[in-house]
Amino acid sequence: MAVLFLGGRSTFSYLWYRRLLAAGLCLFVVLTALSGCGAYEHAVLGRGEDREPGPGQTVEAAETIENKGSDTLVNLALAWAERYMELYPDVRISVTGGGSGTGIAALINGTVDIANASRQMKPEEIEAAEANGVSPVEFVVARDAIAVVVHPSNPVDTLTFQQIADIYTGKTTNWQEVGGEDRPIVLLSRESNSGTYVYFLENVVRLGEGDSNVLFSPGTLLMPSSEGITSEVSQNPNAIGYDGLGYVTHEQKVIAVASNADGPFVFPAVETVNDGTYPISRPLYMYTAGDPSGQIATYLTWVRGDGQALVSELGFVPLQ
Repeated sequence: MAVLFLGGRSTFSYLWYRRLLAAGLCLFVVLTALSGCGAYEHAVLGRGEDREPGPGQTVEAAETIENKGSDTLVNLALAWAERYMELYPDVRISVTGGGSGTGIAALINGTVDIANASRQMKPEEIEAAEANGVSPVEFVVARDAIAVVVHPSNPVDTLTFQQIADIYTGKTTNWQEVGGEDRPIVLLSRESNSGTYVYFLENVVRLGEGDSNVLFSPGTLLMPSSEGITSEVSQNPNAIGYDGLGYVTHEQKVIAVASNADGPFVFPAVETVNDGTYPISRPLYMYTAGDPSGQIATYLTWVRGDGQALVSELGFVPLQ
């Protein structure tokens, strides 16, 4: 039996997990094929429909959907899975993070039903999938803004793409150069397996120039999770980081961003993503191996329909 899985790398959002617990959401741990797992099985079977069968009765096995990938999407995917299982108790949905690249690799290898990604699959990933007999099908499931964040005490309020690019490539190393105090800039980034990392590199650091081979400064600290960026920014007055809007907290100051020096400088928000004025926004994806059918197709239809009611609650932008 497989149920909602709360595991994976340190990138998993423990902060949000505690918030879900506080909100009364039940998250379950998968323990399968292990001796002595009866106590856990009893806890999982606590739903009314899964009670021990009576004389002459049997318990029908639940169908499991394996869902893995983007850490940006993991909290939203967990919320979707939990709500869907409440509505359809004959389905179990296992959700893990690990990064967009991890989810896509699992799809290519045929070990997941749905791969979550905060970026589109790369041509070489699609080629590898097809070579393995997998034809990826893409679904846009929500939208997101990437926020540029600093310590709340930092007096810098606005940055252009060029200024951000100069900061992250190491050309600008002191906050005084962009209107701040005489302090060294500490660079924070997600790890290279993150779809957020790839998007920010290609569209901000490289200024959207497809033939650019510019990279992050070697001094950039690669953080394994959104929580890592939040924690470091909240403690370090010299730090700058970037993250999905759904992970921004009051412990960070959000910078208004402009594509060029003429402005306008815009803050990330649901409204500015919808009207196209915030320049660092992107779709969020789920990929399947071929056209989905059965419970997977039904689940994806729900995610893109009634499930959109959960999107804005978690700080993301629902489909219009």
